[in-house]
Amino acid sequence: MKVIFIGDIVGSPGRKILRENISALVEEYKPDLIIANGENAAGGKGLTPKIADELFESGIDIITMGNHVWDKKELYPLLENDLRIIRPANYPDICPGKGFTTVTINNKKILIINLSGLVYLDNLNCPFKTIDNILATTSSDYIIVDFHGEATSEKLAMGWYLDGRVSAVLGTHTHVQTADFRVLNKGTLYITDVGMTGPYDGILGVEKEEVIKKFITKMPSKFSVLEKGPNQLNGVFLDLDGKIITPIKIIN
Repeated sequence: MKVIFIGDIVGSPGRKILRENISALVEEYKPDLIIANGENAAGGKGLTPKIADELFESGIDIITMGNHVWDKKELYPLLENDLRIIRPANYPDICPGKGFTTVTINNKKILIINLSGLVYLDNLNCPFKTIDNILATTSSDYIIVDFHGEATSEKLAMGWYLDGRVSAVLGTHTHVQTADFRVLNKGTLYITDVGMTGPYDGILGVEKEEVIKKFITKMPSKFSVLEKGPNQLNGVFLDLDGKIITPIKIIN
């Protein structure tokens, strides 16, 4: 089973470079499934139904989310009705949407789970206990986890915690692709962060002057997605049967 996972898509620049390169990625890797994190796809914060449709039309099969999942209220009904979009499973059950979904490809079931870390993020349910409950009540041939977290230590802890229990643990949220892609001891594919898809010359996709000003002045600052200059597409290719994880990085 071959999968492409695209890192956090940031605003219109991220959607643009995705459209421009997804056909070439499909031709090169011939994936059975394409997953993307879309929590920043609408102007850097959240996702709208219109933009979700755009991503699906581009070739994305499943969209995962993160801490910006509630930024666009118009998405809430779609979260309830379209299992191609999942939000972190460790939000309270009363929240709209689901935290995992299953797709069947060539008679094989692939379970995709979205989780949020707790360090420097919202105080949600424990992601470790949450995924234990999911794994205890579902069955599948392959399991891919998008762990949307801030702290490297928490992501590594989740990777080792799930080693041998899931097919892949892929970190998102921090927008910088890490160099620690590997196969863990019991066979789980792992990377701390797959990186982002969007502006290349900004700071995590944002106008760099705005971020620098905030660091210098310590005052609130409105962050805007950088709309000019080159873009980047970051992700990973997974061969779940061959136990191979390969980083993807395109700049243009």
